Amino acid sequence: MKIICLEEHVSTPPLADAWTARSLPFGGGPIAGKLADLSGTRLAAMDDAGVDVQVLSLSAPGLEALPPAEAVALARDANDRIAEAVAAHPDRLDGFVSLPTPDPAGAAAELRRGVEDLNFRAGFMFGRVGERNVDHPDFDELWATAAELRVPLYLHPSSPPGAVKDAYYSGLGNEDADFLFSAGAIGWHYETGIQLLRMIYGRVFDRYPDLQIIVGHWGELVLFYAERVQLLDQVMRPPLDRSLTEYLRENVYYTPSGMYSPRYLAWTIDLVGVDRIMFSTDYPYLPTIGGGASRAFLEKSALLTEAQRHKIAYGNWERLTGRVHSSRQAVDHGSDGVR
Repeated sequence: MKIICLEEHVSTPPLADAWTARSLPFGGGPIAGKLADLSGTRLAAMDDAGVDVQVLSLSAPGLEALPPAEAVALARDANDRIAEAVAAHPDRLDGFVSLPTPDPAGAAAELRRGVEDLNFRAGFMFGRVGERNVDHPDFDELWATAAELRVPLYLHPSSPPGAVKDAYYSGLGNEDADFLFSAGAIGWHYETGIQLLRMIYGRVFDRYPDLQIIVGHWGELVLFYAERVQLLDQVMRPPLDRSLTEYLRENVYYTPSGMYSPRYLAWTIDLVGVDRIMFSTDYPYLPTIGGGASRAFLEKSALLTEAQRHKIAYGNWERLTGRVHSSRQAVDHGSDGVR
């Protein structure tokens, strides 16, 4: 069974320099080397995890905290570097278009370049930009471009605003705890879930009903509280075109980001169905994905039929992007409806 993973991170030397100059925290120590490596170490880690293809994307803190012109330049450089890595390992690597959202028009232009010139089939962005949430009208050109090109956009976690971090995530006793509380422990996921909900209740999907968004971490908390959030449907004036559940089932895809939980998988299947689930390991941030653990989570799940395993592993991504990847382990699954 071929496995394609969608939240697999990289950095570039110019971007790492920009983060360091602004004291923006990003992976240090061994992780920094893994982020920068686009060949040997990465491919060996993929083999260890049982992963056939990584679709590469920038690591947090991304581009959203940079000045617009610098964000555009660094996005172009990163996309060109990722394209070179894909060309060197076309059966193992693919890429997302890194989007310089501080310049919304530049982000739309770079998405078009990445799709039309670099042959990528999806974009990658980091939620809120400064004082602008993702439903801000400035981003309509980006949504329109993605809908026109028929490419999905991955909405990745980003840091909450500084005032929110100070009010809700500080004071645990040390800086490391405060940072993690505001970041990968919970803060990033509330922040991204709110941005996804703003896309829905800010009517982005009403304006662009064919737009497709991918989120990690089993839906960034939204799926686990959807019944309660849906109270908003009753007070929206004018009413939304559809219910919250319909948007979650028709405009959003979900990946685990290396959180290999049968309970979360069961919940996601129940709310949105297998056809809306894809796969990711959140490389190189989680230590639990090696030793074949990524492949084993799918292959040994009692919740999935064989055809459903193949959908999550690669079939849904290939259907969404209209692309069939080559793989050393690809097989023809006949009439199971996946290929």
